[in-house]
Amino acid sequence: MRKSRKGAQPGTKRKSQPWQLQTAKARFSELFRRAYNEGPQVVTRQGKEQVVVIKAEQFAQLTKRARQPKSLVRFFAESPLAGVTLDLSRDLDSGREIKL
Repeated sequence: MRKSRKGAQPGTKRKSQPWQLQTAKARFSELFRRAYNEGPQVVTRQGKEQVVVIKAEQFAQLTKRARQPKSLVRFFAESPLAGVTLDLSRDLDSGREIKL
């Protein structure tokens, strides 16, 4: 029989408690299984959150970068703003008058 957590209602999903480092090391298989099945698992050291164990696919999504173009010219050519015409003309500004 599984022990129920204090205050948790049966059938309700709640965020898992952080793992102390020594417990995470001793029960790594369980930490791994929970990270895979239940979501991110926080590991603490000296009472402070230090690392999070997550599924590899979640990590890939978080670190996914857009494909970098081969050159700066290609980057601007492929930009969604490539066809936009900008008016870069400026009014002549003679400055301001200052009393000396």
